[in-house]
Amino acid sequence: MKPQQAEVSIPLYPPSRGQPPTTGPDEQPRDFFLWSLFNVLMGYGLAYLGCLCFPALIFSIKARDCKMLGDVEGARRHSTRAKVLNIICSLLMVVTVVVAIVGLVALIT
Repeated sequence: MKPQQAEVSIPLYPPSRGQPPTTGPDEQPRDFFLWSLFNVLMGYGLAYLGCLCFPALIFSIKARDCKMLGDVEGARRHSTRAKVLNIICSLLMVVTVVVAIVGLVALIT
């Protein structure tokens, strides 16, 4: 006579904390290509900041290439770098516009 085996499952999260976040392996990281392209084009229009925004475009293209090749971890890494660089470039452009407006208002008055 064979002994019967019972399935045992141990929850990894306590029931009070709810369900764990679902990040499936099929979820693709974003590449932020349009944001990078916008920053580069606007950066060249505003005091040649486009050269500072150009690395974000490069990392966006690398993230898109890695995503097409199936390298999700590489795409996520490049996507994160592109996102951070885009945030920095966007902030620099906003500061440049604000300084230009304040300078023009100071010249007029």
